[in-house]
Amino acid sequence: MQKFEAGASIDGFELVERLQSGGMATLWRARNPKFDFPLLLKIPFLDPGGDVSVILGFEAEELILKRLSGPHVPRFAASGSLAKVPYIAMEFVAGVALAELTNRAPQPPDEVARIGGEIAKALAALHRQKVVHLDLKPENIIVAERGAVLLDFGLARHAELPDLLGEESSVPMGTAAYMSPEQVLGERSDPASDIFALGCILYQLATGEEPFGRPATFAGMKRRLYHAPKPPRDIDKAIPRWLEAVILRCMEVDRSKRYGEAAHVLSDLRNPDQVVVARKSAPSNEGTWGAIRNFFHRTDEKSLVGEAASSAARAGPPIVLAAVDLANGSDALAGEVRNETARVLAARQDSWLACVTVLKTEIVGKTPDVDESGRLVYLQRLVALKDWARPLHLPEDRISYHVLEAVSPADAILNYAEHNDVGHIVVGARSSSAIRRHLGSVSTKVVARALCSVSVVRLKAVEEEKRLRP
Repeated sequence: MQKFEAGASIDGFELVERLQSGGMATLWRARNPKFDFPLLLKIPFLDPGGDVSVILGFEAEELILKRLSGPHVPRFAASGSLAKVPYIAMEFVAGVALAELTNRAPQPPDEVARIGGEIAKALAALHRQKVVHLDLKPENIIVAERGAVLLDFGLARHAELPDLLGEESSVPMGTAAYMSPEQVLGERSDPASDIFALGCILYQLATGEEPFGRPATFAGMKRRLYHAPKPPRDIDKAIPRWLEAVILRCMEVDRSKRYGEAAHVLSDLRNPDQVVVARKSAPSNEGTWGAIRNFFHRTDEKSLVGEAASSAARAGPPIVLAAVDLANGSDALAGEVRNETARVLAARQDSWLACVTVLKTEIVGKTPDVDESGRLVYLQRLVALKDWARPLHLPEDRISYHVLEAVSPADAILNYAEHNDVGHIVVGARSSSAIRRHLGSVSTKVVARALCSVSVVRLKAVEEEKRLRP
């Protein structure tokens, strides 16, 4: 990874001061005479052996941030190519980091309501722009003069863009202390997830405690599906009943009982007299045994979290998957796969394209992370995949790029197709050989096991056609 020092220049942005950074990127105050607002440069960590989700998160944030507007997000300035120096230049937002306020919690109830209202207002604006943040936490919120400003969209989901992270994995993504139950189960599309995270933040501001701690295991994160946090007033009786009611409603496991919109949370926080406070019923043995019976009778954990709102759960357009072998560069077969992909897309105007190439890993031994020149192999393959797709001239909201690391290319392609409900696969087939006849080719396995239609492009037929031309 290239190292930068203060005074260095990247595409006209002068690095001024390195700021405290997280585990995914370095942050720099920067300046550029072309922009009339203070600037921040975010440069992702691309170290050999690092998590490739850093690259996916960088691309997702770049795609989403430049589509957002309004006072509750930083202004987008520019971005750098993965082929050169990847970065995102954005507005530097001055203000108080919410993490400073949670570190000094508990806060007075009026202050909790005021801050919570600002965050709810920011979320309402974000959701109107068809974006779910999915990593809302104190470290990603600045309380500025203009209101709450949301930062870091590396895990976010835009309803009209490919979900780069979700397409490659169904593991929970987010910060364990604030992750919604449906996120724990792999869902990444519901604005209600941000409302749950807001409830966790309000709980922390009001009580000084995190409602679920910071579990480090999947089993620990799943506990929130079955075990409610201690009610805030059990920790501090000074917390008003109405505020406790708002917090607990935000954190309902069943989304049908949670606030449906951030604007409703804002309204309740600003108008406490309209909040309905449920009277607690006396505990009974039947209630305890009933909860135990319900626990064992539920066979589907997704039934616990309920259904997403229809506006958030609508199905997207059908996906066409183009599986291209770029291990030896973009050769004649790769070109024919692209031509066939163009024909398929022309016949399916409402579909979008997932470009997939597989970086084959070794069963025994370590697969090199860098090439002879020290460049990341994963990154080089991703750049090559984008170069391969460029002649298709697709808008960025209709195409995504995925480098899958796997021992078996066929299994990687099939798993991706099943996970994303792909409607059609285009795959190339190499000419026959003794090894392929014995083990089975990638294309043969894909055709045999795919749950959708498949187009197989054979280079041999292409070469024969050229030979017969006059």
